[in-house]
Amino acid sequence: MHDVAPRVVRYVASMQKWLITQAIVALHFERKHDETRPPLTAGALIEFFAAELPFSKNTLTAHLAEMAAYGLLVPQECRDRRVRPVQLSAYGETMIGQWLASHLSALDRLDGGDRASSLGSDQRLLARIHPLTVRSLVFHPDWAQPPASVNLFVRTESGSNILHELICRMPASLEGIDQQVCLGPLPASDISTRHTLSRGHVQRVFSRAKSEGLLVWSLPGNRGDLFVSQTLLRDYVHWQAIKFRAISVAYGQAQEDLNGRSDARAHIRATMLSIA
Repeated sequence: MHDVAPRVVRYVASMQKWLITQAIVALHFERKHDETRPPLTAGALIEFFAAELPFSKNTLTAHLAEMAAYGLLVPQECRDRRVRPVQLSAYGETMIGQWLASHLSALDRLDGGDRASSLGSDQRLLARIHPLTVRSLVFHPDWAQPPASVNLFVRTESGSNILHELICRMPASLEGIDQQVCLGPLPASDISTRHTLSRGHVQRVFSRAKSEGLLVWSLPGNRGDLFVSQTLLRDYVHWQAIKFRAISVAYGQAQEDLNGRSDARAHIRATMLSIA
């Protein structure tokens, strides 16, 4: 996704940005699915987080404005000039559709399902699966507050990109995560160049991870082969499993919902219990 749309990926490249961006997208799809729902506005976004208020109103409003400035959100027609609703652009819908399709494909590879093909043949599913997933995850402590090893990366600007880059370099022949895994040589400059980050930023993240024993180099000065610790791998797998579980449950609920046999609130309660 970074290679295709680096500007878009920056809006989910830290835990804070992931939560806010996904909430914005969820509000858009809820409105698209049901026009009786309130339009996407700064007020609606603030209300979304009102129960917890993990972010300031200024942070939420600024994030919404920045996405609009980059064309990911576009104005929505409204008769009331006092309200300035926006909606996700067609490009933004395409990108989030690819994000969901990649996750459904991964689930299909695990159990031989056909979720991804169903999404491709019925685009209504996107507008249902996404908000159900996000509302299940945003306030789930094990997802929104990752394990310390994962949080060391994702709490920083573009830290999620750095972490996912490490995971993507795992050897295909890996059979388990019972010991540290060698990724081979990986200079900070390689990651900084690919993700358009300052080398100093990547080095600072690496240094913090090294001090916690999460990353180990075979030679002094962060040279030689890079090893990823068993702790980081296990925490990452558990953290990602929470998201995949939520998407899987949301997919099943969306199928029922479109057939008129579901209760969305019951789904959220069931998902929270199933991931707990």
